Amino acid sequence: MDDFIIENATLVLPDRVQRGWLAVSDGAIAEIGEGRPPARGLDLGGDHLIPGLIELHTDHLESHYAPRPKVRWHPLGAVLAYDAQITASGITTVFDSLRAGSDPDGSGLGSELEQLAGAIATARAQDLFRAEHFTHLRCELPSADVLDTVAAFTARYPVGLISLMDHTPGQRQFRDMEKYYTYATRGGRPMEEIRANTERKIRDGQALNAQNRPALVQFAREMNIPLASHDDTTLADVELAVGEGVRLAEFPTTREAAEAAHGQGLTVMMGAPNLIRGGSHSGNVAALALAEAGHLDILSSDYVPASLLMAAFLLPGQAPDITLPEALATVTANPARATGLTDRGALAPGLRADLVRVQLAEGVPVVREVWRTGRRVA
Repeated sequence: MDDFIIENATLVLPDRVQRGWLAVSDGAIAEIGEGRPPARGLDLGGDHLIPGLIELHTDHLESHYAPRPKVRWHPLGAVLAYDAQITASGITTVFDSLRAGSDPDGSGLGSELEQLAGAIATARAQDLFRAEHFTHLRCELPSADVLDTVAAFTARYPVGLISLMDHTPGQRQFRDMEKYYTYATRGGRPMEEIRANTERKIRDGQALNAQNRPALVQFAREMNIPLASHDDTTLADVELAVGEGVRLAEFPTTREAAEAAHGQGLTVMMGAPNLIRGGSHSGNVAALALAEAGHLDILSSDYVPASLLMAAFLLPGQAPDITLPEALATVTANPARATGLTDRGALAPGLRADLVRVQLAEGVPVVREVWRTGRRVA
């Protein structure tokens, strides 16, 4: 692997922003300095140089594999197109969110987990990826086959994160039934069918959740896989998660839940699209409100990969008490720490040379170049 120097860069370091240079050797950051470098290198012309972004929860792979209702794309083709988009967004480490657990009404992709997992394994084995990919299993608790699916999956593939999902209508994200029906009608199904499915989900969801949740918590503990809760809404939700040993609170829906989770030592993650749009599309708590209160630790692109970088650069302007290094930590150092990735997430000697060159165009951050372990990938 070639050694090289990047010069005349605006370096976003963990505690400050400085103009200077960075040297890469054997895939790692060797040295960082101010002013002129010891030898000439790639001149960034003042563009920002930041650590590669780390994404813990993105559903965007599904939109490449299932671009239209009842349409399925070639699995490997979908995975590689998704990887290219992820990398072009400045993301060098991604936890691919894959659903575990099928839905009896046929919605979702839980029953097609193997197709996507197999394509990811093929791309990884043949060194086709630009970014580094880990697996985030989104475990649908009100599913009859989720336990068997998770056991079979982890016997074949490594898992970096498990989240506990309960999308039963009438609680958590879908506590507002009117908003739930708006969401459920997106696929064009007849309302009569949707109402019948909703009644079944409510009837069966509580019993399945009670059976599956403790079993999955125990399984994750035995496998030493980090756990995330999802859509915590009440103090009871948070207390349950804390008692289970959850590390990460994904998308708490209320300020009360986010504040309690943060106070109990959970890492709080919110959606970058929420921040950019000025609020939640579902009527949940605004990410900016949590950032201003000091309860926001991680941003996730969720359904728009490019939102991750944009939100990090936007945050200091919206919350002036937050510096650019602190904002970038929500998409680099903090997600690395939450998942035990100690070799990346910051511009610091000894860490991986996962780097992104960013140009500001009318205030919008634009990815110009991306390196992973010192190798140019975009």
